[in-house]
Amino acid sequence: MTPRPARPLPKALRPVDLARMAGVSTQLVRDYADAGILPPTPRTPSGYRRFAPVHGRALLAYRALAKGFGPDTARAVMRAVHADDVPLALALLDAAHAELHASREALRVTGEALEAVAREGAEVTGPGTARSGSGSAAAGSGSGSAGSVAAVAAAPSRADLTVGEVAARVGVRASALRVWESAGLLAPARERGTGYRRYDAADVRDARMISMLRQAGYALPAIRPVLDGLRETGSSEALRAALARRQAELTRRSRAMLAGAGLLDGYVGGAAAEET
Repeated sequence: MTPRPARPLPKALRPVDLARMAGVSTQLVRDYADAGILPPTPRTPSGYRRFAPVHGRALLAYRALAKGFGPDTARAVMRAVHADDVPLALALLDAAHAELHASREALRVTGEALEAVAREGAEVTGPGTARSGSGSAAAGSGSGSAGSVAAVAAAPSRADLTVGEVAARVGVRASALRVWESAGLLAPARERGTGYRRYDAADVRDARMISMLRQAGYALPAIRPVLDGLRETGSSEALRAALARRQAELTRRSRAMLAGAGLLDGYVGGAAAEET
């Protein structure tokens, strides 16, 4: 079936016309105009805004950009375009693409490192032998390098590491370990009498995995299923599922960025043509 050509927009548009076009409220359209997201809007002698098709294209471009690049970057891009600083707008888009690429690379490295940590941790604890509420194999400091993964095998098997020693091995502050414990991700043993925390190899493994997942952008609630899967089964299936979800999220964002950039290109080109 041949799609019908889009009907040209009328030369004069009301706020409600733009609102219906983008599926937003009329107040939001006014807010966009005031924020510089839309091009300058002339007013009638009575003070009413006089929108035109160019405002509709700007609105759709911004909404598409916001889905992929986020509202802050999309707002800055549109303001740069309306200030006739297209190079700045493109630089903002380039920076966002570079950040996305870095996230993909971090995800790949994290996945490889976590798989290695999971394998080492399974050798240390064995399937189904981790303590309830704790678990993690050792690791060195850093961000998932081969050296840090190899440190897992050298981790002590006794619960004889202090919070400071574990923090040094993992490369985080001791306060981070306490936050993770408060979130239910770690549960180190306590010394009788003193109540001091003591971490074993499984605890260090979990701390290392939490650190790497946090660096890859995971929120604390999303890390819990990964650790639970490793503790209960001794496998990395939960880990693979979490990484796959993150990869799918990055793919969706990448496509949204592509769509937004396409509409922005059409908007900039159309606006330039109207000025000539």
